Amino acid sequence: MPKQALRPLAAFLASVIVSIASAAPGYSIVGTQQDRCYDIDGRTIPCPVPGQALAGQDAASGGVAASYVDHGDGTVSDAVTGLMWAKAPIEDVAFADAAAMAKASRLGGHDDWRVPTVRELYSLIDFRGGFTGNPVTSRPYIDTRAFTFAYGAGTGLGDAARGRRPIDVQEWTSTRYVGRTMGRDETVFGVNFADGRIKGYPVMDPANRMLTPHRLALRLVRGPAYGANDFHAHGEMVEDRATGLAWQRGDSGTAVSWAKALEICDRLVLGGYDDWRLPTAKELHSIIDTTRVPALDPVFDLSDTAAYLWTSTTHLESPPPAAETAPFHARGELAIYFAAGPALGKVESPPGSGRRVWMDVHGAGAQRSDPKTATPGVWTEGFGPQGDDIRGANLAKCVRRAH
Repeated sequence: MPKQALRPLAAFLASVIVSIASAAPGYSIVGTQQDRCYDIDGRTIPCPVPGQALAGQDAASGGVAASYVDHGDGTVSDAVTGLMWAKAPIEDVAFADAAAMAKASRLGGHDDWRVPTVRELYSLIDFRGGFTGNPVTSRPYIDTRAFTFAYGAGTGLGDAARGRRPIDVQEWTSTRYVGRTMGRDETVFGVNFADGRIKGYPVMDPANRMLTPHRLALRLVRGPAYGANDFHAHGEMVEDRATGLAWQRGDSGTAVSWAKALEICDRLVLGGYDDWRLPTAKELHSIIDTTRVPALDPVFDLSDTAAYLWTSTTHLESPPPAAETAPFHARGELAIYFAAGPALGKVESPPGSGRRVWMDVHGAGAQRSDPKTATPGVWTEGFGPQGDDIRGANLAKCVRRAH
């Protein structure tokens, strides 16, 4: 069948997807697509069953498979969320121009494009991805069969002084951070499909503060509103009727290793249920509230308002070239967490002073990762260009499927 003949059918399917999503209560969380389990050293293992060590990992949790329809006109529909996306991002966009660019777009014949929220854009992330340090051998954190993606023009993992890196291909969302990063910067959250992270990015270029705007990519979206919660507390549990997930109202009480966090949730009996587990990255992100610090609705209790919260999702980044200086040495040795409080880093302040201080570098609600084997208290200077805080021990907040 000619491609031209397929386009009316594709348009009809898109309208059906949007209509169903608009009528359905709540919303569906697209799975992370992670399909393997890992040990704490990054080795692939058969997925443990409940009661075994390292049980409750992402790949064993049965997330909803992603399902995309490419309409052949530069647009892609997500059959799970009901959202329609631009197949390719617009490059080199200042945040101040993003909303107007979306409003002016007539991509695919539609006039209701918008800048996605962080929850919408994160719905596309695919945690089978991993950056090896070389774009040729890396896999993006987005389905490249449906979406267009390209690594940046940089040639290595050096800092900004050595030029733009291949992973510097972040995409804007419409979600502003309620605080400031680096002690002063107005900040907007972005998703990076090169390195699989959410971070807050300054509106103004950090290299030329208040002189030129920071420029990231922009992937437009249209369709029904996505990601609104409907929390109902029942004693020590909180049900989100929008997603069908039930949450532990509290948490583990103390920061623990990733392996211990999995064990705590696997063994938890709460509200008469014993099928609790550590949430996947996308499940935990479904309750992250970027309108506040800490980034959780007050219906939840946090034993530490500056906590980081573990997920069951392994982060498949490879060690940087200078692996001997890194806190991790094997692909799959990292596990994803969300910063409920400020996402700290130890950076030079003021620049050129030689004085390094801890500050909020990526914003409460950022998604980063810690080595599963990191010893708490060892990485006193952090790691990477922003001196990312490596704690090695984070809180666990458990989840189960209520319906």
